[in-house]
Amino acid sequence: MSAGITLSDAIMALVAEKRAVGYKYHAEQRVLARFEAFSRSEFPGLDTLTEASVQGWISAARRRGVKPATLQGLAAPVRELARWLGRRGVAAYLLPGSALPRPVRYVPHIYTDRELAALRTIYACGLRCSEARLLRAGDVDIDAGVLHIRDAKGGKDRQVPVCEALRARLARYHAQVAGQPGQREWFFPGRPGQPLTLGNVGHNFRRFLWQARISHGGRGHGPRVHVLRHTFAVNNLRFWFAQGQDVGALLPVLQTYMGHSSLAGTAYYLHRVLPGHHRPGAAGHRRRRPARHGRAASWPLTSRCSCAGS
Repeated sequence: MSAGITLSDAIMALVAEKRAVGYKYHAEQRVLARFEAFSRSEFPGLDTLTEASVQGWISAARRRGVKPATLQGLAAPVRELARWLGRRGVAAYLLPGSALPRPVRYVPHIYTDRELAALRTIYACGLRCSEARLLRAGDVDIDAGVLHIRDAKGGKDRQVPVCEALRARLARYHAQVAGQPGQREWFFPGRPGQPLTLGNVGHNFRRFLWQARISHGGRGHGPRVHVLRHTFAVNNLRFWFAQGQDVGALLPVLQTYMGHSSLAGTAYYLHRVLPGHHRPGAAGHRRRRPARHGRAASWPLTSRCSCAGS
């Protein structure tokens, strides 16, 4: 490598660059650290990426029997490192995108109104699971009914108002749990001094599905907690169509509420429940009015199924 830069130096510089533009890059940093250790062990003295070292890394993962999605996660940061080196004039092997099998695309489960009546906070606000479980007690304004989401995806903060029914539920929960001595740091506490874990959320979610008589397809098939967030987006879009609203003009409201820079993913889910609709806001888009699904909410964003209408 030129100018005496080691592979470790290149990884540190790449991580710093990614974080400077808003990426957290924690998981990727761990993958690259493991790759650097593997390269140092199997290819001593090598300070770049060669076809042998990258293919060796992939082969080692395959011997462990990792799934295609995990394999992609192990390869993507290494590809990014190769690109980073290439931009600086260092010859580095870039693993072709076609070299690995693509994971089977997860088909989302869009919850029905009946199902949503049994499941509530993430859906009612369109939060990511991590945003909900990492809420600190001081981030929840019980009186105003506002959640302060800090350092979310892309390092962004935002404020999320909740409906009155959910505000009352959160107030009761706070009085019983979050406001008690020793539990005041995290709004949804787990072990002492720690927030609720993803594992705990997952186990409880499966239990709630069982109680709500919603079938689960097993590991890797869902439904998943995160789909509640997409259901929130789909239902708002669905209600706007039913009201005859200018959906393209209202999309920025939904984007701001959910902390999104793009709703391309949500458009995919919308197409699954409203076949025949083009992407909202697209040029030449002509709306068809679907059948009305109950009384539309007066507020532009609705959590009718889990809050106001429950």
